[in-house]
Amino acid sequence: MGDDELADLRRRRMEQLQKQSMEQQMLDQELEQRRRQESQIQQILMQILEPEARERLNNIRLTRPDFAKAIEQQLVMLAQSGRLKQRITDAQLKELLTQLIPAKKEWNIRRK
Repeated sequence: MGDDELADLRRRRMEQLQKQSMEQQMLDQELEQRRRQESQIQQILMQILEPEARERLNNIRLTRPDFAKAIEQQLVMLAQSGRLKQRITDAQLKELLTQLIPAKKEWNIRRK
């Protein structure tokens, strides 16, 4: 191997390492931004939900995380738009959930 080949290999390796470093920094920044957004959402939910309602939402998050996320987003949007005049109670959250959950079809099987 000549000096030129060795220098070229070193240069390519340095470029590769720099590229990996930049990609890692971008991933770290995205992760930090997601953490901040999640923290802001949790702060807003703490302000707008009564403790019982927050507990119910946490229980839903355990069983249906995607549904809970959608509910959280709607609640945050309501709060940010100023449409909430008071904190949401457990009964109000239940009512909201019944509106959002699609109606289940009932199946009746009759045997003759």
